[in-house]
Amino acid sequence: MIAFEAGAFIFQVRAAAVIEHEGGVLLHRAPHDDFWSCPGGRVEVGESAAATVARELKEELDAGATVGDLMFLVENFFDYEQRQYHEIGLYFTTRLESAAPILHATGEYYGREGDQDLIFRWFDRASLAQATVRPSFLPAALADEQGARFRHVIHADGNAQRPEVKERA
Repeated sequence: MIAFEAGAFIFQVRAAAVIEHEGGVLLHRAPHDDFWSCPGGRVEVGESAAATVARELKEELDAGATVGDLMFLVENFFDYEQRQYHEIGLYFTTRLESAAPILHATGEYYGREGDQDLIFRWFDRASLAQATVRPSFLPAALADEQGARFRHVIHADGNAQRPEVKERA
């Protein structure tokens, strides 16, 4: 996986799925976390980000997926479990195969990644603002009527230091 320590930071490349179905957006979390995020995982060396999304959904939900266009390229800075992260996040529009049981789930649905349990849940676009979602720009971005257009986002959650953004001439 593309993740390494660099000074005070852990740098990683993560690919994630933006899955919408019948007005809902699929999010997941680990049982010990207090926030939700788009399903996905770290990109492996030699693997495309889109292939990472398909692999992670197969591992976590045992579901096939069609990975579409890149929606967000996110330079994300955050603290997690007392560590500072600098993450490059690639968020793709994604469709699950029609036979995926999660498409018919109500309430919480349980998946697994290796030895870690994961909790999945559908959120109405309108109720995303009431959920704790990371990165925190996602609820507003996914509720946006023009959400399907590509965006480059530089973002910092919580106490994370957001780097200075220099304007281009």
